[in-house]
Amino acid sequence: MSSFAKDFSKAMSQAGPSQFQEVIRQELEYSMKVELDKILATAPSNELEHTKKDLEGFKKLFHRFLQEKGPSVDWGKIQRPPEDSIQPYEKIKARGLPDNIASVLNKLVVVKLNGGLGTSMGCKGPKSLIGVRNENTFLDLTVQQIEHLNKTYNTDVPLVLMNSFNTDEDTKKILQKYSLSRVKIYTFNQSRYPRINKETLLPIAKDVSYSGENTECWYPPGHGDIYGSFYNSGLLDNLIAEGKEYIFVSNIDNLGATVDLYILNHLMNPPNGKRCEFVMEVTNKTRADVKGGTLTQYENKLRLVEIAQVPKAHVDEFKSVSKFKIFNTNNLWIALSAIKRLQEKNAIDMEIIVNPKTLDGGLNVIQLETAVGAAIKSFENSLGINVPRSRFLPVKTTSDLLLVMSNLYSLNAGSLTMSEKREFPTVPLVKLGSSFTKVQDYLRRFESIPDMLELDHLTVSGDVTFGKNVSLKGTVIIIANHGDRIDIPAGAVLENKIVSGNLRILDH
Repeated sequence: MSSFAKDFSKAMSQAGPSQFQEVIRQELEYSMKVELDKILATAPSNELEHTKKDLEGFKKLFHRFLQEKGPSVDWGKIQRPPEDSIQPYEKIKARGLPDNIASVLNKLVVVKLNGGLGTSMGCKGPKSLIGVRNENTFLDLTVQQIEHLNKTYNTDVPLVLMNSFNTDEDTKKILQKYSLSRVKIYTFNQSRYPRINKETLLPIAKDVSYSGENTECWYPPGHGDIYGSFYNSGLLDNLIAEGKEYIFVSNIDNLGATVDLYILNHLMNPPNGKRCEFVMEVTNKTRADVKGGTLTQYENKLRLVEIAQVPKAHVDEFKSVSKFKIFNTNNLWIALSAIKRLQEKNAIDMEIIVNPKTLDGGLNVIQLETAVGAAIKSFENSLGINVPRSRFLPVKTTSDLLLVMSNLYSLNAGSLTMSEKREFPTVPLVKLGSSFTKVQDYLRRFESIPDMLELDHLTVSGDVTFGKNVSLKGTVIIIANHGDRIDIPAGAVLENKIVSGNLRILDH
């Protein structure tokens, strides 16, 4: 550990601001500036302006990181949000829709967060290009949804993709296939920030390149970066000039995040005449969502509190389903004019998320990130809307993929809806073991996706394969022990069954 970092850690651990702490902080900031200047000096002239903006943004974030100490919320100040600050979706839907819904839709822009790679599911390239249903990718389904809106209402709702330097090139190549679709598609890139050595608190990059051995030196700084990047790209101003007023932002892997006309109408025609600048869709927690961020009242503002901000002593309380009943789906509706105003005043305040990583070579680094929903407290007249669980259908793992590929859902104009044949509205709990983690392994293990309409719970572990037309009902647990293999035969019906050991179906 460098003497700087040691002194800094020591000073940070001592209570109360002191001159010593301040000196260390200034030295660290100076060292960072020197390193960033060296990196900037390696930028080719066509990248200079862009790199400069990125490094300026990073410098601001680093400055704040050095000033913040401990969890960023004072637990004693957290209160339950006032009754009217989180509205039930049913109440908003009950207002119905105006005759001129097309003119309301024409004020909307759909923004999808498209910076992520499919690495956690064993795929190379952008996650949005993974096939999720009938050969359709996340991106295909998104385009189909918006095209259906534009055709149905004769409107011009554009799609904006926030890419990262990891996904931009591959995404742009694929966009050509939509050139004839009735959706204008725009892209802009998130910032590219340098990873910091955890010991020295200095960047590990030595120059601006991010290919080859330098790929690990840089990272996209979380979706909170949308405000600055959107503004810097010039796209925000262009859309305002076209008369657009709201963006609907969501993760591209959340298949439940479709444009909701009732929420849009509530934004554009508020019952009390006062428009909201920021709406966050929240939904009721289940046992599976205990880590999701929640909306609270804090210093007279609605505030998103994430688990990383909670003091250790209160983590269990934070996870409690009875005290904090809702969590953030990351489906957000935000006024464009408000983003512009706050961005120009440098007044968007988001807590820093310190994300520790260990690189392939064993080096410990940290990434400084922010989350888009954390900015809710900077906007005027914010609102939470408690939406049905069906608006939160993220595909993070192959277990999620199995659900959306199955007959639990039907696909219509790019939107997935729960099959009417399923008797209960909740989704089964599915846990696929490590043999299924990668998409290609997962696909190899299912000759066809089982019938899951009557399934409550599925756990699969070990070397297991499924034949065609298998039906799963109730609670099914299939465990192949190490060295064993289980082949579920074609046409099998498993209802409330535990299958373990070694089951090999041999053709004869």
